[in-house]
Amino acid sequence: MFGLGDKLIRVTWLLSGLALLFMFSACSSSAKRPVFYPNSHMQQVGQYQAQRDTDDCMALADNYNVSRTKDGEVATKATSGALIGGASAGAWGLVRGDAGDRALAGALAGGTAGAVKGGVDSRRISPTFKRFVQQCLRDRGYQVIGWE
Repeated sequence: MFGLGDKLIRVTWLLSGLALLFMFSACSSSAKRPVFYPNSHMQQVGQYQAQRDTDDCMALADNYNVSRTKDGEVATKATSGALIGGASAGAWGLVRGDAGDRALAGALAGGTAGAVKGGVDSRRISPTFKRFVQQCLRDRGYQVIGWE
């Protein structure tokens, strides 16, 4: 059907397309901030002061070296995806008689999927950062009901 060279060319085009898709999705996301329940404290201080307090709490988290995002997940997820894809496709290749080609294709596909997933996840706010900021705001009298 297709030789290994043809398969690699198709995979290269696929990887290029996924990289472009990832870049566009990364540009469209904006930093999330806490959403407040309008309790008596929030009504007393107003939206402007609430935003200043949020900035202060985020800066405090930064000062304590709390990571804002899940950085570092791209490489980890790409590696695990490549291992899973290579192993599973290689196992199927043992049955079909072309383990090497299938393991390579599976590793490429799994690595790509893992890298894209890791890249998307690395843009998300760290749960520890969220909890830190929410606790800081709670100590100041706010009730955080979510992040947007």
